[in-house]
Amino acid sequence: MKFVPIKSRGGGYLVVVENIAYLRADENRQTKIGLIGGDSLLVDGTIEEIAAIVTAGQANPAAPA
Repeated sequence: MKFVPIKSRGGGYLVVVENIAYLRADENRQTKIGLIGGDSLLVDGTIEEIAAIVTAGQANPAAPA
């Protein structure tokens, strides 16, 4: 499981990359992250910025324990 830190205006989230279903642009430079089997998160940043964070998280898997 790979977590990526994503900031929101109310704090921050550690999101499991594999649980992200979609990204949707929202108002005021915010993006909604849809989660598989669940709710969505409203985070700070454009869709391109959030996509870059998620893609970087996928490209750098955690070392096996």
